[in-house]
Amino acid sequence: MQTNLIDIDGVQLFTEEFGDPAHPPVLLVMGSMTQGILWPDEFVGRLAAGGRRVIRYDHRDTGQSAVFDFERQPYTWEDIKDDVLRVLDAYGLDSAHLVCHSAGGLLGQLIAVERPERVRTLTVIGSSPLGGHEGAVILRALMGEPQPEGSLPPPSPEFVAYYQKVITSPPATGRREQIDRMIEEARLLNGTALPFDEDAERRLQERVYERARDLSALANHRLAHAAKPDFEPEGVLDRVKAPTLVVEGTHEPVKPGHSAIIAERIPGAELRMIEGMGHMIPPQAYEELAAAVLAHTAR
Repeated sequence: MQTNLIDIDGVQLFTEEFGDPAHPPVLLVMGSMTQGILWPDEFVGRLAAGGRRVIRYDHRDTGQSAVFDFERQPYTWEDIKDDVLRVLDAYGLDSAHLVCHSAGGLLGQLIAVERPERVRTLTVIGSSPLGGHEGAVILRALMGEPQPEGSLPPPSPEFVAYYQKVITSPPATGRREQIDRMIEEARLLNGTALPFDEDAERRLQERVYERARDLSALANHRLAHAAKPDFEPEGVLDRVKAPTLVVEGTHEPVKPGHSAIIAERIPGAELRMIEGMGHMIPPQAYEELAAAVLAHTAR
């Protein structure tokens, strides 16, 4: 593994590279408020062992990447999307296979529409369709409001109950309480079908906590979305030319059924359901998901 703190356009992004630089490049794009290390090491290792040059990175305001004073240096999700291209540029890559999770999947879809020459293939995991207004769907669910006809499927009752409790709870204070909260959220995102390894999750979240320059800066991603909530254009997914693999767990608690909609709207897209998987990538799915991504990026 090689680490690199790139600096393009005054934006510092922490990156990690695995595998042979001569192999086809795969750029891993995580979701909102999430460090790159949430791409499991074992999954990354399988991709590298399968003949891929794998790059993962921390979004701005997460992990070891730059922390912004949002009041003085506001940004939007358009800027977070452009960070994906900044990583490619820093590594001298005209294009790469994009493998994207959750909100990272929205970034990948938008890049595939706007900059098709930079996307060899697109893999979208646990995400929502571009222009689907997923945030509004979740907010209505939390407020107990009905969903308009044609809206995306709402999150699971467990998800709604958990975040209703979070909204009414005081902020966590201190290292242990914050890590305990992070573990509790991870347990929810794991879904209900597969065992949850609390000890392993605690080690991961302790790592997330320790390597963050400023854990509170994660909230800037919400401010970025509020600054330009319509950054997702509607009705454009038929313009995606990159071969696309769409993946969803059968026990997805956040965006259940959204992957099928993505696959319907992108010409020729393949939908793959992974039995038992929730929103995050559990150890039980490493082998199947890595094999699917390796097969998809072998073109």
